[in-house]
Amino acid sequence: SLLCISLLRLFLALFLLLFSLFLPTYLCAVLNYSLKTFLIMAQGYKLVLRPSEPGVKGSKKLYYAVSKSTGFTDIRRLCKLVAARSTVSSADVKAVLDNLNYILDLELQDGRIVQLGEFGNFRITVGSEGVEDKKKFSASMIRAPKIVFTPGFDLRETKKTMGYSLITPEVEKTENPGGGGDRPEIE
Repeated sequence: SLLCISLLRLFLALFLLLFSLFLPTYLCAVLNYSLKTFLIMAQGYKLVLRPSEPGVKGSKKLYYAVSKSTGFTDIRRLCKLVAARSTVSSADVKAVLDNLNYILDLELQDGRIVQLGEFGNFRITVGSEGVEDKKKFSASMIRAPKIVFTPGFDLRETKKTMGYSLITPEVEKTENPGGGGDRPEIE
């Protein structure tokens, strides 16, 4: 009887531990939220001085916000991040992304809209010069095609929850005011 109570307490403690670890993820899945919703993400920006009416000489200059990235994520880092959240290796993720790129190209060239689930859609758009009579139109009037990405729900929600932070320019520090760099000077 004492052994049963001890085992029951141990089971209850393990259950509470696992429940506390997985509850946020479970709630996010049930409530259709992502964990990033609970994190404050900030897009950096800087202020630039530009004419208020571009192309008009002497127009008033105003400060405008321009987005400023905080870095660059290459394919290698992206593969590692995806692999860390799944049961596949980063090499497997890279292989899938390479094949996705190949198939995406084929499908777009075939005139199809490619839907990548909740990630979003890719499609080709074209434009052309206008003509008054459609008999005068030729395919040579079509401008270069563009690939358009339309984000899915989660990425559209990112825009709604985005915060902003002003990035001030860093003052350049001179470590070696006497000239030269980290290499010896040759006279």
